[in-house]
Amino acid sequence: MSLINRNDDHMKYQQQTSEPGSDGTGRTLFDGIRRGKIWLGGLALAGLVLAGAVNAVYAGNPGPVESAVAKTAEQTASGQQEAGSAAPKNTDTQKTTGTSQKADAAGKTDASKQTDASKQTDAAGKTDASKQTDAAGKTDATGKNDGSKQTDTSKQTDASKQTDTSGKSEPSGDTGTPKAVEEKVQKYDFTLGFAGDICLGDNYIPMQHLAAIGSDDISDGIDPRYIEIMKGMDLMWINNEFVYSRRGEPLPTKAWTFCGDPDNVRYLKDLGVDIVGLANNHTFDFGEVSFMDTLETLEKAQIPYVGAGRDIKQAAAPVYLETNGFKIAYVAASRAEYTIYTPEATETEPGILWCYDYTRFLESIREAAENADYVIALPHWGVEHSTVLEDEQIYGAHAMIDAGADAVIGAHPHILQGIEYYEGKPILYSLGNFWFDDYDIDTLVAELHIKGEKTDKDSSLKKADIELKLYPGTQSGVYTALADTEEWKSNILQYLEGISVNVDIDDEGVVHGDSD
Repeated sequence: MSLINRNDDHMKYQQQTSEPGSDGTGRTLFDGIRRGKIWLGGLALAGLVLAGAVNAVYAGNPGPVESAVAKTAEQTASGQQEAGSAAPKNTDTQKTTGTSQKADAAGKTDASKQTDASKQTDAAGKTDASKQTDAAGKTDATGKNDGSKQTDTSKQTDASKQTDTSGKSEPSGDTGTPKAVEEKVQKYDFTLGFAGDICLGDNYIPMQHLAAIGSDDISDGIDPRYIEIMKGMDLMWINNEFVYSRRGEPLPTKAWTFCGDPDNVRYLKDLGVDIVGLANNHTFDFGEVSFMDTLETLEKAQIPYVGAGRDIKQAAAPVYLETNGFKIAYVAASRAEYTIYTPEATETEPGILWCYDYTRFLESIREAAENADYVIALPHWGVEHSTVLEDEQIYGAHAMIDAGADAVIGAHPHILQGIEYYEGKPILYSLGNFWFDDYDIDTLVAELHIKGEKTDKDSSLKKADIELKLYPGTQSGVYTALADTEEWKSNILQYLEGISVNVDIDDEGVVHGDSD
């Protein structure tokens, strides 16, 4: 590695440039060799002088020995001068030791002239622990490497290996590989509730009943236990089958028309309703003016509505509500009338969304599926007071799920119709009346209980545990009561299972489809 080569060069450079006493031992390797040559040269010179003297005694003239002695002395002096000129000054060492750290006659440094404790080297030639490196040729006493760059000892190795004193590599504590970010797991648990037809029209049976007993308390018409269940839902939907208005006239040829005072919208709040369906056959009962009043009344009450609007764009648009960090889409349309009284909205006229032809409705479902975590299709369809499913209901429900709906919740027949699971998703063909008239009929509140875990990588509901649970009851004598005995509850659930397509319903009201 290039970093290790830089350390080797530094070691060579340090050996060549260190002056006597710079490493605290009084000599460097080169210094020792140089002094050894002088000592050996001195011995040779002394021997030659002695030999020359003897030769002079015998010959009386300088001979070859004297010339050799002179030549040896000259070479020795020349070698000392060359060695001194070949070694450039180590400016870092000079800054560290100062001019007072010169070598004495023996080549050792005067201990009284050493630098302070933070800079001096010990007898082994090592530096302060905060700056030194090992004997493999890392940083010197100044904390510098090759004389031009300062090396951070924490960055001397590559991202995955650390060099030890032998020059070998061993794994370091940090491999350099980014640590896997621990995924955050968040649990979710929420419920979506649904109830059938409700009528708060002052000109019809339920509200007339409250007026007759002098009550403005909705619990005098709906069991408080049902109200508690509905309020407990994270999102609660109901079919708003009447208009809110003090204006307009009943459509002249229509048999059943329902209109309530706009103040009656407060009863939806009392029931814990979060969104209402308007794609039905009674939202135009008192003409366009009352239809527009209905939209404005719900808007002022801040209760979203689905399946109707001032134009087709609004009527066909999915309505998105959020709960527990998930976006839930509602899409509604109607095909309930044999004689058409309720117009479909156009680009310029108000009305509802039809689904006599499913094309536009399916487009809205696809749009919802692209923008929401869970999609609920709400068709108003079927034959009143009949449990027999129309072919168009079955075909339409399957097409809705194929288009992206996660559940299909139907209304209009005023009684319960069967349940089917298709592609693992529930279809409730009709929820029937909830609080609509004085007929003695079975009813229910349906709950989709959705729970699971989401992570940063997967925040969808694809792996959610989704349970359909039913809370059966009966509308009778202008009062809707929750079934509170095992026999009562079991009778309703067994009847519903008998008219359903492919489900089992247990004693707790939990529906098990063909995918369970």
